[in-house]
Amino acid sequence: MQVGTHTHTIDEMLKAMAQQGWRITEQRRSLATLFAESGSYLSPKDVYEYMKIKYPGVSFDTVYRNLRLLSEMGVLEQFHLADGLKFKASCLSHHHHHMICVSCEKTVTFEFCPMKLVQDLPESFEIQSHRFEIFGYCADCKSTASTAPIEH
Repeated sequence: MQVGTHTHTIDEMLKAMAQQGWRITEQRRSLATLFAESGSYLSPKDVYEYMKIKYPGVSFDTVYRNLRLLSEMGVLEQFHLADGLKFKASCLSHHHHHMICVSCEKTVTFEFCPMKLVQDLPESFEIQSHRFEIFGYCADCKSTASTAPIEH
């Protein structure tokens, strides 16, 4: 990911926070920077470990609460992966979905949206958003898994 892309992601995240009435503190700017530069899935523990280096007084509860709130406002995407709950920066600029490798967590985005095919939804239900992820093995992990020796 290029530096310009990092800056754009940070700006998008901070703008979304400000639109929700959040003060843009140095800690929140650091949180946005972490997710923009990481580009990968981070557990609450990963984020806490990073934040406590820069802000020794920060608590795990504060970090976790902020992650959940950022997820609820759409700044972060929340995923339940094999090793637990993880978060990743949302791409706020366009609508897309994900294929996620359950082994290495490599993520491939795709533009196809299955909501276009959904029929017979109750008219009384107002959809606010949706998510669609496909979990499987990327080509690298699939070939590694098929060549791994079988343990007895």
